[in-house]
Amino acid sequence: LCHHSRVHCPILYMERFRTSNGRLFDPDSLVNGVTTGVIRSELRALAVISTVATGGQLNPAKDLEVTANWGYYGKDNAVMPGKGKTIAREYSPEELKNFESSPESLSLLGEHTVDVYLNDVAYWRNVPEHVWNYTIGGYQVLKKWLSYRESKILQRSLRVEEARLFTELTRRIAALLLLSPALNANYEAVRANTTQL
Repeated sequence: LCHHSRVHCPILYMERFRTSNGRLFDPDSLVNGVTTGVIRSELRALAVISTVATGGQLNPAKDLEVTANWGYYGKDNAVMPGKGKTIAREYSPEELKNFESSPESLSLLGEHTVDVYLNDVAYWRNVPEHVWNYTIGGYQVLKKWLSYRESKILQRSLRVEEARLFTELTRRIAALLLLSPALNANYEAVRANTTQL
């Protein structure tokens, strides 16, 4: 029930949150500061497609084939996640600079980061540990996405836009994790202003 004199209504709280942040859950929606426009500083350097060769250039025609054993066919041709290849590491000084304007972001995203390999040549640099480990419905989101892009499953290399989609998914999950304090505050506001029947 709403308290009309104070307009504390759980439905209004939830609607306000949904309209401002719900687009993060829709990969077809552009999100200003996350997937389009000027990308927020703490998201800008996440999941940057890179090459292991120092100063090397990626060749999209051959370097985007996912062969790091991210997925395979299991029983009844179900796609199963493989081990893949990641390297956990400390953030570089350059990557840490992106958190200077919001140091609390580092604790929300994780104190370490992961490089996620497509193959022996290409990888996504700097996927924060909490983003990499983020699950929905018990599935590790980014790892699940990769399992369906393994070359043996997909029967082709990734397209450039698909490689960019991994970067966007990483940024979306990071943005959701950065919303944790606001989500918790929203929950507490709803809880505090809900009338028991």
